[in-house]
Amino acid sequence: MKKYLLSFLASFVTILVMAQSNDKMIKHSGETLDVKIIKVGETTVSYKYPGEDAEQTIGKFAVASITYGSGRKEVVSEKIAISAKDDWEKVQIVTDKSQILGLKSSGDVRGKTSGFLTYNSAGSADKKATRKIKEAAADMGAPFVLMTSDKNDGFGAKQAIKNGVAYTYK
Repeated sequence: MKKYLLSFLASFVTILVMAQSNDKMIKHSGETLDVKIIKVGETTVSYKYPGEDAEQTIGKFAVASITYGSGRKEVVSEKIAISAKDDWEKVQIVTDKSQILGLKSSGDVRGKTSGFLTYNSAGSADKKATRKIKEAAADMGAPFVLMTSDKNDGFGAKQAIKNGVAYTYK
């Protein structure tokens, strides 16, 4: 009878400890957070700090991985390494502010095609402006650009102007 009671007590304590164990969220910045994951959505992760009821939200681009209390590990996003202006093709352009939650603003960036007398088509002007804004972000070491405006002009000549804010992991 004692064996059954001890076995039951040990099982109860194990279940209690497992139920209260926190999840570990590792950010690309290197920071590790002990939290309780509420939901992993399409673009964001919702979580709570232990002992708090306030729900926090962070963009998936800022999170490297989550290790749940059960021991299961989930890779949330891969880190984008930008080391020079030549890495401009790796820069991601985002339009939803929720995607950059948890990232740090590095400053404004702009991509603009040539002035009044150009022979760009609308498509080529847009591609050139996109490349220029990505190059500006890569030059700052930023893997993300939150697009704030995207304007195309055309009075015979086509011109594209893109404005955004560059974001990094730290």
